[in-house]
Parts: sequence; C-alpha cells; structure tokens
Amino acid sequence: MRLGVLDIGSNTVHLLLVDAHPGARPVAFASHKRPLSLVQYLDGDGNINDAGQHELIEFVLEAWEFAASHKAEDLLAFCTSAIREATNGPEVLARVKHETTVTLQELTGSEEASMTFFAVRRWYGWGAGPILDLDIGGGSFEMAYGTDELPEFATSVPLGASRLTRDWLHDDPPTAKSVKELRRYIRSTLKPVVRNFHELGRANLVAGTSKTFRSLARIAGAAPSGAGPYVKRELHAADLGLWAQRISAMTVEDRLYLPGVSDARARQLLAGALVAEAALELFEFPKMEICPWALREGLILRRLDQLVFEEALDPAPHVGKRKKDKSKKKAAKEDSHSKDSHEAQGMIDKFPVPVNTPSPTPIPAPVAGGLAS
Repeated sequence: MRLGVLDIGSNTVHLLLVDAHPGARPVAFASHKRPLSLVQYLDGDGNINDAGQHELIEFVLEAWEFAASHKAEDLLAFCTSAIREATNGPEVLARVKHETTVTLQELTGSEEASMTFFAVRRWYGWGAGPILDLDIGGGSFEMAYGTDELPEFATSVPLGASRLTRDWLHDDPPTAKSVKELRRYIRSTLKPVVRNFHELGRANLVAGTSKTFRSLARIAGAAPSGAGPYVKRELHAADLGLWAQRISAMTVEDRLYLPGVSDARARQLLAGALVAEAALELFEFPKMEICPWALREGLILRRLDQLVFEEALDPAPHVGKRKKDKSKKKAAKEDSHSKDSHEAQGMIDKFPVPVNTPSPTPIPAPVAGGLAS
C-alpha cells in the first residue's frame, strides 16, 4: 500500500509518501516539503498570526492534492510543538480542518519522543539492548530510553534549536555573553531531567534522530546523505565541542559553506550544537550514532502494525498448506489468531496513532472549505 505522512514541524512542513506493507521496511516513493518556521509567525501573545495560518493551510492543501495524485491509500497527519505550544493552537487546528478537511492530530511531547524511539528500536533491533534516543527539533528537545519497542521513559523540554535561537541569539555572529548565557540555560534545564534517566540504567546505544544531529555529524566528517542510509555515522562529543566553538564565531552566511547545512538550518545550527553538546556531557556518553529513521517512520511502522491486527493477512507465497485435517487445523488456527489478535490489539490501543482515515481507502483531492464532489 502507499501511505502518506504529513508532518507539520517547527521548521519544515513535509509530506512523505512510502510504499509499504506489514512485515516489510517502508520504501520512500515521493516527498513534498517546504521550509515553514511557524515560530516566526508568533505574535506577542504567542498566537500564530493570520499570515502563518495562511501559509500552513496552503501547504496542507498542496500536500493533500499531492498525496491524492500519487494514489496514496492512507494518510497520517500530525503536528508537534509549533502548534502544540501556540496560544491559539486549537483554533489553528480547527481552521485547518474547516478549510482543508484534514484533521491534524496533535502529538504531545512524550508521544513524539515515544514514536521516534519506536522507529529507532525497529532500525537497530533487539540486539542493540537499552537505547537512549535524542531528537532536537525546532521547538523542543525529545529524549527517550528503554529496552522494549516503546520506551520506559520519554519526555520533552523546550530546547528546540529555532526557539533558542529566537530567544537567546539575536546578533550575527552571536556575542560571547549570549552564548555563555545560553549554555547555562540549557544545562540548568537538562540537569533535573537527565537525573530521571540515570535512575533507569545506562544505555548500550545513544541515537540521534533529527536533522540537527545529521548536520552536525556531517560537519564533523560523517558520510554525506548520498552515501545511503546504511553507512554508519557517528558524532563524537570531542568533535562537537570543537565545532560548537567554531560555529559560535561564524556568521549565518559563513555557516552555509559548511557541508550539510541548508539555508533553513544555518541560523539555528549553533543552538542545536549547544544542546547536543550539553546532552552528551550530562548523559556522560563520548559519542552517539545517527539513526536515519525518526518520527515519521515511527508513525508509519505503528500504522502498519495496526493493520496487522485489523485485517487478516494472507500467508507468504512460499508457505505451503498441508492436505490432511485442514478444517480442524484451520479452526484451531483461527481461534488462536483471534485470541492473540485481541491481546495484541489491547496493547496497540494503549498508544493510538493519528490516522485521518480509519482504514486504507483512496483519498480524494480537496478544495478549500471541503472535499471536492
């Protein structure tokens, strides 16, 4: 099936279409995105202004039509901290639904961290043991730890790279005083949270799952994205500290010459580096691995898991059927499957996935204010 994931983030609005089915890895089919920093559209009261809402609605319409034209069968649409923390967030979501027919599901910070962790666990497998996942977004910083598919502890703090840049780093390049004050603020915010993680045990693997971590790793010498997702990429604390110091002396324009840094990310690169540096220091890890899967993949995989229990799956083509006692074995199998599915569905229901359509059905292209007839 072709599945679409519409991600309304703090820095970018992104629709990803993947071809996938239960039991297989999702393969990217097409992508449609644009830079949109909703935090730049906040007024003095923390509301997303009309211009920002217009930009958001315009993209949602584009994304929906893009998904329909590429024959997407199911669509997950969600938003994170940019709308979650806006004063008028509920009104913005209602307006988007009215003008586009798309229901944006609002993820809490812990849900965002949990679904990202879920993707990381699927990428590395059970053999990785306990995992600590770190994800620096535009508005928030998510952390999750666990030994199972879903984390034992997941949380979010307001240390997003875009937010910190807007609130603390006003000059270009930033002053030494502002960088020092931001370092102090980041550490004071993280210390009490990190103590909660220390009580759970030490991870075998620290994973970084955001564009910020990928950019920092690339600057520090990791392979470019063109080398593919299976190349191991690491970010070492020693390199991170060195580059954080160098970036703090650069203008935004100078940062554009660094490998892996885009126009949309250049300004907030320093804030992201300071958060990453503090996190590795306080968690006491010398390095982290860059995981190519993150929140979008977590939601896709979770949706596919739901389909396993909602619909009967055909056996794989190579699985043969025995001729004797087929009816008895079939009845026993169906009874066992019904029992297992009921128990598994109960576990799935504890963590619902935002889904626009209750089951895979073709989605029509919308028009402003409602669905096209």
